[in-house]
Amino acid sequence: MIKSDEIEIRVRYGETDQMGYVYHGNYAQYLEMGRIEWLRKLGISYKKMEEEGIMLPVLSLSINFKKSAYYDDVINVKTQLHKLPSARIEFEYELTNEQGEIITSASTVLAFVNMHTKRPMRCPNYILDKLQI
Repeated sequence: MIKSDEIEIRVRYGETDQMGYVYHGNYAQYLEMGRIEWLRKLGISYKKMEEEGIMLPVLSLSINFKKSAYYDDVINVKTQLHKLPSARIEFEYELTNEQGEIITSASTVLAFVNMHTKRPMRCPNYILDKLQI
């Protein structure tokens, strides 16, 4: 793994089902929050990337649920870059509860896409430069 970052998220009531468990579809949002903060801490604004005509659509998402998360739990989302990006960028995630137990592991693959041509593009050099530090 090259670079990693961690954020904490408190589960909101609206993210749970009638049984009080976090609804499985909300985990994709937690992963996105982890990616956005990973970029931000690297000094890269996703908003600025979009203003420059670069988007990062998700190509694949894999999630392995190990334990449940509940309303008002604090979840730690660890986001790791799998390898140096090319036209794709791959992340691995580990979500843990307040007891430090792994509740979910996941991975995503995203593509760098030119918003104007809708064609894949190589990872911008300014991102690669920041990863070499």
